[in-house]
Amino acid sequence: MRAAPVPTKDGPRANRDIRGVREVQLIDDTGQNRGIVPFFDALKIAEDAGLDLVEIAPNSTPPVCKVLDYGRFKFLEQKKAAEARKKQKTVEVKEIKLRPGIDDHDYGVKMKAVRRFFEEGDKVKITLRFRGREMAHQDIGLKLLDRVKAEMADVSKVEAEPALEGRQMIMVMAPR
Repeated sequence: MRAAPVPTKDGPRANRDIRGVREVQLIDDTGQNRGIVPFFDALKIAEDAGLDLVEIAPNSTPPVCKVLDYGRFKFLEQKKAAEARKKQKTVEVKEIKLRPGIDDHDYGVKMKAVRRFFEEGDKVKITLRFRGREMAHQDIGLKLLDRVKAEMADVSKVEAEPALEGRQMIMVMAPR
């Protein structure tokens, strides 16, 4: 029978969870560097101040520990992480479907949509579908995709050149 594994805590170690260390680089509650102090002395200083001893930089020698309120520290860390997640933008791939014989007005409407997608920061996958005998005139489709490429050159760059996959030609563009 084996003993149950000790669950690892997320975040920095605090107080008596800091093990295997004799000395620490101590920063007190006023933010002043106290230098290298024996671990138990640092723990006593933290307890006398009514605060916690938190390991800030565990990989340095000796580890850097700071005297602070651990609960408030964890709360502020969570707040920072939530703020970073909020600012993060996920890039979506939007798809625009075309046909080789597309009319000028329909083409203009589609290009307006493509331009809007680029302004929002999304990538655009342009799919050109061939039906029936249109497969014999792939050059018309290629000219259409070249026209799209030339028209959107100021706001985008081609990430994947036009390639034929079955009965459709696909090109991927990304915003500049």
